[in-house]
Amino acid sequence: MRLKLLSPGEMNESQRQTYDESIAGKRGKPPPPMMAWLNSPEMARHATRLGEVMRFDTIFPAKLSEIAILVTARHWTAHYEWYAHKRLALAGGMKPEIIDAIRDRRTPDFEDAKAKMIYDLAKSLHEGHGVEKGLYDDAVKLLGERGVVEVIGLCGYYTLVSMTLNTFEFGLPEGEVSELA
Repeated sequence: MRLKLLSPGEMNESQRQTYDESIAGKRGKPPPPMMAWLNSPEMARHATRLGEVMRFDTIFPAKLSEIAILVTARHWTAHYEWYAHKRLALAGGMKPEIIDAIRDRRTPDFEDAKAKMIYDLAKSLHEGHGVEKGLYDDAVKLLGERGVVEVIGLCGYYTLVSMTLNTFEFGLPEGEVSELA
């Protein structure tokens, strides 16, 4: 870990307010990257609020939103993010074969058209730096404009998370080994 994470007793007033707000939110605890973001308390406050929306308040159930998150974690080879969201994806009902394919950089076999579309959008955003017209039109038909916006939000927010975790070298919990090469 490249950064000393502050304990609540070491935080200034602004940092402590942001920390306390995160505990009072839907997570019930601060997300790990927020502990690094607290070095910029206002950024931490806004990023954590956005993260709560992306995690809990999109139109997608967990087994769909976690597709975009796992594609993002894999794109960035974000070990901690992969570790955390693989568990959430499984708990949300995602099939292990889909997770394994994303981990191995293979296109999963999707039974659900929305799941495939979220995967295709996330891959296009990360690898193509945008979405070509045909894919965009199909995505709007299937997911609606809100759905497309929220997939972009998931990929963008979890890119920020992945970059933070990677830059500051957040480690996995004791005894855990990364699945990502």
